[in-house]
Amino acid sequence: MLEFEKLQDSDSDYDSLVELIGDKRFVLIGEATHGTHEFYKERARITKRLIQEKGFAAVAVEADWPDAYRVNRYVLGITADKTAQESLSDFQRFPSWMWRNEDVAEFVEWLKTHNASRKENQPKVRFYGLDLYSLHSSINEVVAYLDRVDPEAADAARLRYRCFEKLDETEGAGAAYGYRVALKILTPCEEEVIAQLKDLHSRAVGILSRDGSVAEDEFFFAEQNARLVLDAEQYYRMMYRSDVSSWNLRDEHMAGTLNSLATHLDRYLERSKIVVWEHNSHIGDARATSFSDSGELNVGQLVRRSWPDDSILIGFTTHHGWVTAASRWGGHTERKRVRPALAGSYEKQFHDLGLDRSLILTEKNALELKGRKFERAIGVIYQPETELGSHWFHADLPSQFDAVIHIDQTTAVKPLETTSVWEEGEAPETFPMGL
Repeated sequence: MLEFEKLQDSDSDYDSLVELIGDKRFVLIGEATHGTHEFYKERARITKRLIQEKGFAAVAVEADWPDAYRVNRYVLGITADKTAQESLSDFQRFPSWMWRNEDVAEFVEWLKTHNASRKENQPKVRFYGLDLYSLHSSINEVVAYLDRVDPEAADAARLRYRCFEKLDETEGAGAAYGYRVALKILTPCEEEVIAQLKDLHSRAVGILSRDGSVAEDEFFFAEQNARLVLDAEQYYRMMYRSDVSSWNLRDEHMAGTLNSLATHLDRYLERSKIVVWEHNSHIGDARATSFSDSGELNVGQLVRRSWPDDSILIGFTTHHGWVTAASRWGGHTERKRVRPALAGSYEKQFHDLGLDRSLILTEKNALELKGRKFERAIGVIYQPETELGSHWFHADLPSQFDAVIHIDQTTAVKPLETTSVWEEGEAPETFPMGL
């Protein structure tokens, strides 16, 4: 018999999960879609408890480093931004709703209020991005930082990064770079970005001798931007070679950034603890899914390998409802209907058992959940007409996650800027239910 705990919107909802987490340093919390309100809401509830009760020092999310760092400055109270919504303004790249939504704005505001209530000697909670899509904005941040602390070094950086100047600073510039390199229209910028990162490291002692911890934080920000440019340059070149190799490089970058964050925060804290917010496909152990058959790895797998006794992986599932997504990359932000889960899936199993809003600890239910079943993943694109091939895969849930939160019927996350397309939502379904 499957054991589960019903969620009642009470303070005690996640007591058993918090007990399971114990004193672990890394808690990775997923989402089965990039556009479900309940996933954002419950993830925030868990994170607040970990911050208040377990002393977690940072939230690291599946977002670009420079965009998230503006939010970090806001929650630390060192910015001109007046509201959480304003601090989220740099999230303009598709899919902007992923972080520019009401649930994230509410959590960011809570985080700022929490930090403001801390005493002077108490550490404040930080907010970081782990992703690598911000090629041009990271270049700009490196140069802007060096302009402030070392103008001569800034000129050298501009010269090296000039390799990218033939590309417009548009959303598709990185992909355009990879395409042109693949066609041998452009010479790769690999040597230049490596040289820039090395040069920044060589100047570290001189820069960090000036302003103590503030200088150290800002240098770390610039260093991570320079490392991001290095990895992004390689990522965009790989895009036209292999989906697996580019996926793996991206997740290795995110896991590496998480490791760097832990090392950086350990300079201020004896033992820093970090919550990670990413999609299930990044934080569930890839070795327990059919994606591993093609050589794919992910952040959850890498974190478990590095910190096997110091990490917890938490996933989400849903049976049906609504989701904010697009029909194609760069397309309109839509509110789309999520089809009922397939027969033979974990989501259908939970639905048939009457799990409305429930927490399932997988080790306790290893026998009930044993064997690979279907599991759904909806990213920023949802294509219900090809759902079986586009969004379903096989997984062994007890090996993939330490805990799963099932919300049977879900609603779409609300973007900060809605359009008539989103407000109207998708037309009623015309196909047979359950197909």
